[in-house]
Amino acid sequence: MRVEDIDSICDIERESFTTPWSAGAFHNELTNNHFAHYLVMQLDGEIVGYGGMWMIVDEAHVTNIAVRTAYRGRKLGERLLIQLQSAAVFLGAERITLEVRASNTIAQRLYAKLGFIPAGLRRGYYTDNGEDAIIMWAHLRRIAEEGAEADE
Repeated sequence: MRVEDIDSICDIERESFTTPWSAGAFHNELTNNHFAHYLVMQLDGEIVGYGGMWMIVDEAHVTNIAVRTAYRGRKLGERLLIQLQSAAVFLGAERITLEVRASNTIAQRLYAKLGFIPAGLRRGYYTDNGEDAIIMWAHLRRIAEEGAEADE
């Protein structure tokens, strides 16, 4: 992701979240946060999705992942998360974590499919409605090994 992408990313944010990040927040992530790593997904030159994470020592924390409404249901979110996991392994992470709304069972199924398991709860985490967040973790070494076995 580049600074020039922020307007498109903010469009996706507004489509995807009730409390979207601001352009300023993304600008700060890209220019000041040395822990931050973001990627975009393009289709025919249009940004249709993005994902981000923070790398802290040997752990990756997914900050956000979203796909434009018109492109959902095509497994693009899954591809984005797989790319984030691959980048995390490349950057030296052994584990990756994220929070997901307790009501978002579609995302929870995707995360479980990609090796994430529930590990805790953040009560009242979401400021828009006080909903709880489920904390999920995945061990990247196991994911990398399973991927290598699949390639054989």
